[in-house]
Amino acid sequence: MNPSLRICLAQVDYLVGDIEGNTRALLQHAQEALAHGADLIVFPELTLTAYPPEDLLHRSSFHDCVNTAMDTLLEAELDIHMVIGYPERKPEGIYNSLAIIHKNKIIANYRKMHLPNYGVFDEKRYFIPGEIQQPFTIKQIKITPLVCEDLWYPEPIAQAKQQGAELILCCNASPFDLYKPHLREDIINQRIEETALPIAYVNWVGGQDELVFDGGSLCVNKKGKITHAAAYCEEALLMADFYDHDFKTTTKENDTSDEERLYKTLVLGVKDYVEKNNFPGVVLGLSGGIDSALTLAIACDALGADKVKAVLMPSCYTSHISVHDAKEQAETQGADYSIIPIELTRKAFEESLCDEFEGLDKDTTEENIQARIRGILLMAISNKTGKMLLTTGNKSETAVGYATLYGDMAGGFAPLKDVFKTMVYRLAHYRNSIKPVIPARVIERPPSAELAPDQKDQDSLPDYDTLDAILRQYIEEDQGMQSIIAQGFEADEVKRVISMVNRNEYKRRQAPPGVRISEKAFGRDRRYPITSGFGRHHQGK
Repeated sequence: MNPSLRICLAQVDYLVGDIEGNTRALLQHAQEALAHGADLIVFPELTLTAYPPEDLLHRSSFHDCVNTAMDTLLEAELDIHMVIGYPERKPEGIYNSLAIIHKNKIIANYRKMHLPNYGVFDEKRYFIPGEIQQPFTIKQIKITPLVCEDLWYPEPIAQAKQQGAELILCCNASPFDLYKPHLREDIINQRIEETALPIAYVNWVGGQDELVFDGGSLCVNKKGKITHAAAYCEEALLMADFYDHDFKTTTKENDTSDEERLYKTLVLGVKDYVEKNNFPGVVLGLSGGIDSALTLAIACDALGADKVKAVLMPSCYTSHISVHDAKEQAETQGADYSIIPIELTRKAFEESLCDEFEGLDKDTTEENIQARIRGILLMAISNKTGKMLLTTGNKSETAVGYATLYGDMAGGFAPLKDVFKTMVYRLAHYRNSIKPVIPARVIERPPSAELAPDQKDQDSLPDYDTLDAILRQYIEEDQGMQSIIAQGFEADEVKRVISMVNRNEYKRRQAPPGVRISEKAFGRDRRYPITSGFGRHHQGK
């Protein structure tokens, strides 16, 4: 029987670029692991810098800070093996590396071999690839660490097995998307089937701009069974004993619904964006509709109700029940709220423009003025208080341009930016299943922007079930018009939706960042030209 090796997987939330602070936190976590009898602590990819450091990697002073941090770790002389990710600058380029540190020595160094360059990943912009290295040994156990993408290819782990590795460590920076947890486990099981090598997988947790790392660190034995698992969206030091060539303990797997994982991810994304950027809180417009209601719930859960300010801004088109429901939710959640009617301001704007608009019929211009008045008021409150403005729009609206530039699109962060409207309803039901905070009428009423008499969203858009289904095909699956029609959707409806998506790229380019939950979020995942002739004649066949 091999000697028992106690491993700690450090599922941690560090701040990008805060190398000094990250080093202090790292040493503290190592001390905690040591106190629990750990022989080895494994941190996520690029531990010292956090992920992704982006163009900070182009700065010499940044690498000087990394070198200072490495010296600090060596000087600590801790009697625990530490697997630490760092950018390793060499004359030939920068490697995405792992250092294995014990006491005052780097006993091994591993360099990432496969550099992802798709979606939100731009690693070939910064790094050069490394090659497989010999395993290092602790307590007679031969261990090979891999870095994130290396596990997604069969060659690195196969080469590690050929070199005698008995255990694989995988250090990751794997951001959340709705179906990623299942995919990660499938990849891990595939590698185990190929090699019969157990795998310890550690991932970041926490928000970084639009990315949220959801954790989900785990250990999987030779039979493909999860033996240890950390919770999603929480920091954790996951302890696991490895002996006789395998992980033995079994654990209950993370059995969470899509809605629960997604809601926790949105809460974590808002919390870290606000707190890591040192905002004292947030402000948002609360309309009595479902999008702002869900955003308020997320904000209160993320920051505490005492840091959330809701503003109701009724016009002559705002129904009494919208005001009543908005007040009810703010009071239920304990958030501060104000009511600022905009009717006098709306009339003042229209009077100022009456000469310019003489002889022209009313249209969406007058509707957009109301949205922009609200945007001005909210930004004024944000400026005066320092609280960041949360926008409340969802992915369905953003996709087709059903939002007002410099109006309801104004703000610093958009929690629902990548959430389709149909999922907004599912999340509202989920949040109310924990404790009812969103009035039932808000969920049940037909959605309306309330910018014109008796207005309903479906006056301008297909029903959301149909709209979201078409948008998923066009945006997330990259399907063309004919392919979507062939799936049974009405041709004119598909053409109209695709046309709206294509002509509103300029709006999306000016939208605030928001939590990414899919592989095709608007932003770095989906990069389409604003000025383009593609689709004008064949609508993206």
